[in-house]
Amino acid sequence: MSGLRVWLPEGALVDELGPVPDEVTLSTLPLSGPLPSDVADVEVVVLAPPYRERFAGLVTELASLRLVQTLNAGIDWVPALPDGVLLCNGSGIHDGPVAEWVMAVVLAQQKRLPHYLTEQAEGRWDTSGNLAFGSGEPARDIDGSRVLVIGHGSIGARLERLLVAFGAHVEGVARHPRPGVHGPSETLRLLPDADVVVLLAPGTPESRHLVDAAFLAAMKPGALLVNAARGMLVDHAALLRAARERRVRAVLDSTDPEPLPDGHPLWSAPGVVITPHVAGSSAYWQQRAYALVGEQLRRLASGREPKNVRRHGY
Repeated sequence: MSGLRVWLPEGALVDELGPVPDEVTLSTLPLSGPLPSDVADVEVVVLAPPYRERFAGLVTELASLRLVQTLNAGIDWVPALPDGVLLCNGSGIHDGPVAEWVMAVVLAQQKRLPHYLTEQAEGRWDTSGNLAFGSGEPARDIDGSRVLVIGHGSIGARLERLLVAFGAHVEGVARHPRPGVHGPSETLRLLPDADVVVLLAPGTPESRHLVDAAFLAAMKPGALLVNAARGMLVDHAALLRAARERRVRAVLDSTDPEPLPDGHPLWSAPGVVITPHVAGSSAYWQQRAYALVGEQLRRLASGREPKNVRRHGY
């Protein structure tokens, strides 16, 4: 192959690509302003969410486009691509940070840290959770707990290793069942036994409001729902009712809409913690992202299949 032309986002960490084959020509797609002169010749576009609108407006001009590589695992935001153009996501880039975020919020909620932070802000020494001195709600153990991971892909596998190290028993649900991982039809059967339910599924029309009133009613009373995926997976009205009735607790890293509007009742719902879509953030995620991009370019230049090919929306 000769003359493989690639567009990178502004500020791309080119040094993290590793060895770039001689036949690869790199240029920058600016977020605004004039376009590079090689529009018709570009074969690979490395895409990040801020470029969605700009890319959507020029995709029909990319006559030679053959592959779009995102810097994210989620690809529901990617505009429709012409027939024959491959879409590859950033699977693996965020596995560690997301799994660690889930562990952090599960530990924090099960050990009642938000409650104690509130008590500290009020200057109260609250011993109600210490069963030796009080009769309030105690902390919950991870050891021996049952965790249901819905969307058990590479992040789910990473999370399972962490949970098992803490003594938890993990059940997985995925679109395509396999040994040790159930299909979606098993979800309602598995919910009543789960102390923690973690959402890692992609945002698709099929998964919209996966967590509805029936889903929440099937959860064990007092169980914890953790959404590290997309806000559209959760019917927020149903969750708000369940939270106000104190039937479930929840940690949401993504909402629908996003950001959550000022004054939305979920901000102050009992037992609900919200973080601003930061589960996958870490100091080194871009280094991992551009290392993957470099590997993809070497694969393409040598005629090999790229990694992480996805169907649009999945």
